[in-house]
Amino acid sequence: MHEIRHSAHGYWLEEAPAPEPLPRLTEDLAAEVVIIGGGYTGMWTAWHLLDRLAPSSIVLLEASICGHGPSGRNGGFCETLWLNLPSLRERLGDERALRLVLRSVESVEAIGAFCEEHGVDAWYRRRGTITASAAPAQDDAGRDAVAAAAALGVPERVVALSPEEVRRRCASPVFRGGVYVPDEATVQPARLALGLRRVLAERGVRIFEHTRARRLAPAAGGGVAVTTADGRTVRAGRAVLAINAAARGFRPLRGRLAVTSSHVLITEPVPDVLEQLGWTGGENITDGRTFVHYFRTTPDKRIAFGWGGGRIAWGARLGGRTEVDPDVVRATHRHLLRVFPQLEGRRIEHAWGGPIDVSPSHLPQVGTLPEAPVHYAFGFTGNGVGPSHLAARTLAALATGETAGDELTALHGDRDAKVPPEPLAWAGGSLVRLANLRKEELEEQGRVPSPGLRAIAGAPRMLGIHLGR
Repeated sequence: MHEIRHSAHGYWLEEAPAPEPLPRLTEDLAAEVVIIGGGYTGMWTAWHLLDRLAPSSIVLLEASICGHGPSGRNGGFCETLWLNLPSLRERLGDERALRLVLRSVESVEAIGAFCEEHGVDAWYRRRGTITASAAPAQDDAGRDAVAAAAALGVPERVVALSPEEVRRRCASPVFRGGVYVPDEATVQPARLALGLRRVLAERGVRIFEHTRARRLAPAAGGGVAVTTADGRTVRAGRAVLAINAAARGFRPLRGRLAVTSSHVLITEPVPDVLEQLGWTGGENITDGRTFVHYFRTTPDKRIAFGWGGGRIAWGARLGGRTEVDPDVVRATHRHLLRVFPQLEGRRIEHAWGGPIDVSPSHLPQVGTLPEAPVHYAFGFTGNGVGPSHLAARTLAALATGETAGDELTALHGDRDAKVPPEPLAWAGGSLVRLANLRKEELEEQGRVPSPGLRAIAGAPRMLGIHLGR
């Protein structure tokens, strides 16, 4: 592979218009709600709070620049919870599960409407997602969601595709059958995040960047107090914690998530390859791996190709390798050429990565700490663009005392698996990762993994930890 631009923030943030600077917090403040974290979850929470509170009563603290974390670096898949429908039925029952998934569809629609109403050119395209089998072992991927949707009377929302139907949409030589979810979209994730940031600032939300929260604690007399790295304090009636993978470093939530990484490549414009593939409809595509490949096109006819097989982080210590990892990028490029051999010799213009907040259930976790009025959301497991909007609706309701919970807050139970402490989480997670990578490599070669390899790859299930979708 020729030398490419490999950076921590990636192509999307460099392509997006440069944001106007926002101030650092330089004085103590009081607010009704303080939000820690300026990614999608934090900013959408502020957006939903605007229907309930005066803008000046909302304070948002961001350690860097809003949208410059995972929200601005992901693949840009704006997905629903349709593929989670089988596990949601088990947890919530049919009626509540279907209601939650339909709410996730509303969030995808609302993101598109927000962009149109506020002039946010986030390249929003609602063309659906294909989960395509790329090896015999992947043939069942998504089929349980097809059956679940049919059982609940909505078979048109998750549709099985034959190999011929998949290849008519994108003729990769490795594709077999698949599953299609028409409700989903793509965005340019940095443009969406920075557009939301702009709208919030224009509406009067008090946003402070380069302002790292160091301590969050109950305040004397009620409410909470947030102390920043510069020694400033924000006192508020309630707090919202929206810090993605950094939640692994927050003691009350530490055992509720692990941190791994995902990496993305983007090609030069390749309109000829897209025509050859017949991939002109703009669909998002993933394969059926545990460590999934995900890929989409852009309006200027590039292919962005990502892989969720990056390294495991030690606790919340990212160490830079979740963003820049040449070994993982080289592997991702090999995988790209397996799926699209037509790209051999074509230029890869940029590579980057970012952390993923992995929930053991692979479902978002939204709730309230028992000892303080602190509401949180995390655990989107690489699928946060759409569900973060949904979670933020619940967070805004919790932060204004409108509800004690809904279907989202019911997703995490006391009996759910916990992530082991370090060093066991890192050592065990790294071993399981290597076993799964080898297992899936063999399966793609048409070979049968050994029973021992399958046992190691599937070990988390023995602990109640869900792997893959």
